[in-house]
Amino acid sequence: MVQYYSNENLPETNTEKKHFLYSLVIPFLLVLAIFLCFILEKGMGWDFHTAGVFPRKAGNIWGIFTMIFVHADWGHLFNNIISLFVLSSTLYYFYNSIATKVLLLSYVTSGMLLWIIGRENWHIGASGLIYALTFFLFVSGIIRKHIPLIAISLIVVFLYGNIVWHLLPWQPYDPVSWEGHLSGAVSGIILAIIFRKQGPQKPVKIWDDEEDDNEAIKAEKETNNTDITLNFYG
Repeated sequence: MVQYYSNENLPETNTEKKHFLYSLVIPFLLVLAIFLCFILEKGMGWDFHTAGVFPRKAGNIWGIFTMIFVHADWGHLFNNIISLFVLSSTLYYFYNSIATKVLLLSYVTSGMLLWIIGRENWHIGASGLIYALTFFLFVSGIIRKHIPLIAISLIVVFLYGNIVWHLLPWQPYDPVSWEGHLSGAVSGIILAIIFRKQGPQKPVKIWDDEEDDNEAIKAEKETNNTDITLNFYG
């Protein structure tokens, strides 16, 4: 039996597929660079911890650009690159027009805030950037009041809601850089507010003239019917 398939939706499907694949490119290249830096460090027996951030040390301010490429161990690495890939891909898929600006500003702003408020110790890893993206996606979806973006906010909360417990220290000598987490969260919230008018927005319903005319005719008929009824019983 011969079957026929309509290709009316093929262009739209191809466009959606390209958009999805495009949203993966930059996140993939970013996590690949982080992974390769870790492999190079461990493979060569080097120690890259001084490429992290040491707060308020002027000679180390450049560390805000290299910090995300340094990780303590395999567990630290995989936890970060998986979260970073998921969140940055989500950013590029749903906020494509502003994604690169948000990613770069999250990167720099979270690092700068950490350099200002952090403890005097070496801070490494991509957690600050991850927190920035998490809070941007959550807050941005809420303040835009657009159902698909709100759904993304709820998914982010479901997947990463427990990270709020790592925004403050829970022990006197906490080995986790809670300052990096807090810096990222603050950066994400600020960027969500700054870019609230850019990128995807809640659609505004537009009433066309034909619909207005139909409503007016319907209202007039109802009025006439009411008058006839009143006169009949009057």
